[in-house]
Amino acid sequence: MRHLYQKIYLTIIASLLLVVVMAGLFWRFGAYDNPLMQAYQMAGELAAAALPPGDAPRALQQEAVKSLAERLDTDIALFDQTLAPIAAAGRPLPPPRRIHDAGGWVYGPDGPAWSLRLPDHRWVVARAPARFRHGPLGLLLGLGAIAGAVAVVAYPVVRGLTRRLERLQVGVETLGAGNLAARVKIEGRDEVARLAESFNRAAGRIEQLVGAHRMLLANASHELRTPLSRIRLGLELFQQNADPKYKAAIEQDVAELDTLVDEILLASRIDATRNLEVEEIDLLALTAEECARYDDCTLQGQAANLRGDSRLLRRLIRNLLENAKNHGKAPIRVDLRSEGQWALLEVADAGSGIPTAEREAVFAPFHRLTGTSQGAGLGLALVRNIARIHGGDAIVSPRPDAASCFRVTLPISAHA
Repeated sequence: MRHLYQKIYLTIIASLLLVVVMAGLFWRFGAYDNPLMQAYQMAGELAAAALPPGDAPRALQQEAVKSLAERLDTDIALFDQTLAPIAAAGRPLPPPRRIHDAGGWVYGPDGPAWSLRLPDHRWVVARAPARFRHGPLGLLLGLGAIAGAVAVVAYPVVRGLTRRLERLQVGVETLGAGNLAARVKIEGRDEVARLAESFNRAAGRIEQLVGAHRMLLANASHELRTPLSRIRLGLELFQQNADPKYKAAIEQDVAELDTLVDEILLASRIDATRNLEVEEIDLLALTAEECARYDDCTLQGQAANLRGDSRLLRRLIRNLLENAKNHGKAPIRVDLRSEGQWALLEVADAGSGIPTAEREAVFAPFHRLTGTSQGAGLGLALVRNIARIHGGDAIVSPRPDAASCFRVTLPISAHA
């Protein structure tokens, strides 16, 4: 199986080779622009000044070509306008080509040479001195050296990139194997680094959810035993003595058990999906409907409209009222007001309030206040979860006139 870094690296190498080949082909067959043509013409003028005229005897032209070849330390050949040889010095040279009127590269067994057309239509073919003899081959070798250098530099870059992807793959496989603490090292500031950050956030969220569900299951299994034991004992006593009070106690325990199971299922569903059935809600009307279910409960407030899940918000209000009724003292006072873009809902009672050290702990599932048997449910935990998935929060917020007071803040323009 070919690795990703091999594919990227081979693509870079192939691109470099293509550049080298295209440069060579352009050098070999490419068109000549005007500046180069002018250079050919100037070189032809200079060569014509150094050589005798075309009607001079061949011996004189041969002597001049030989003298010029020795002076320049190169191979030179002179041809007439029909490309017939006139004079030559040094190794044999190929005849010029008529492809370009001014001249250009010509190729022979001993390597490439330059052809120049003289003003009198004669042709001069010269091979560069040995110390300068590079030609197209030298260009190709230079380009090849550049390609090799780029290839050497590109390898660690490409390998480093794909090595980070491989570590990310190992992290995903480790997480999938059940190690929820699996995280990957974040390196760099590119897309791969952002992908690693996203993976770590997702892994942390999964670990948090699984941990919360494990704790919920452990606590629920313990808390369910209490009402079940009372129901079992009540049934035994009711069988022995059909006293109506035992029946009423059993019904109360069944109702408590039903409420507990409902809270467990709701808590699991909120943690797992966090999907809201969003609609426009009149929070004041919703609060008034719930307050009407309780005696000694008064409501003061102003209208506050927001978008949210009415079923969950109704449960939030009901849990706060149930908490005040079961663990506080009458009367219960509910205040609703708006402050900027927030709706503030406060539920207070005449109880002694929550100790400062436990004002955060009371929102934990199945928490009991120190030294008491109060709590042990999911009511307040659900209150905070519902508030937070709506973009708000829930806290213990004592007031000068009410030591026992819970405050919920909800964004008026909340969107799911």
